[in-house]
Amino acid sequence: MTPRTLTCLVTEVEDLTPDVFRVQLEGRPEAVAHEPGQYLELRLDDETWVPFSIANAHAGDGTIELHIQHWPERENSARLRELMQVAQRLTLHLPGGDCLLDPDSTRPLLLIAAGTGFAQMKAIIEAALHADPRREIDLWWAVRERRHLYLERLPREWAQGHAHFRFHAVTEVAPEKALTGERVVSHRGRIDQALAMTLEDVSGHDVYLSGSPGMVYACVDVLASLGLEASRVFSDVFAYAPRDPIVPTAGSLVREGRP
Repeated sequence: MTPRTLTCLVTEVEDLTPDVFRVQLEGRPEAVAHEPGQYLELRLDDETWVPFSIANAHAGDGTIELHIQHWPERENSARLRELMQVAQRLTLHLPGGDCLLDPDSTRPLLLIAAGTGFAQMKAIIEAALHADPRREIDLWWAVRERRHLYLERLPREWAQGHAHFRFHAVTEVAPEKALTGERVVSHRGRIDQALAMTLEDVSGHDVYLSGSPGMVYACVDVLASLGLEASRVFSDVFAYAPRDPIVPTAGSLVREGRP
């Protein structure tokens, strides 16, 4: 799909938490077409374009959804928040990225996100459930505190409505009230440690990861020891912060003392 630059109408800006807000945009349906898992770049000025995962699967209605983390101490974040409050239209460049849902695969999905990395996984989940509501999907969403699960109701709804969907919430700080629900599992600690303690074999899965390079590669190393296939793991991190090899062999992990 050829990337293009276009202008979209801002239809809604909604605070989901004090730190995360959702932006709804609208453009010509054919112009905003994208694959689930791709991202766009938003223009702040002639020199500055900021990437964001597209948080919705393309439905042919011309809508684009973004989940934006607000960091008051970061200049671009403050400028972006100010822009959202006054702009009626935004200039975008899309789509970008190769971390997209494989339309030909029926393998179980293992989706791992930290913070607003959930946005990318949301688009993938929407498309996967639309294509096959019976597909096995495990979503792992890692945050510091439960309040940072800014759209917790969504994975709960997916878990309640789909017998093959499971939501794993991973928090560094123990929540005041434990997460409970049908096919909802609560974990405490770092996401890579939670994966190591819970999973046994991922050799048959398609794996998608969204987060910082450190988080993504820590998880990849754990999954490599559990049979991860190098050709079936996807992350935008592999493009902008590559390492060699992306997926280490189990033998090298043992020699380096990693799980």
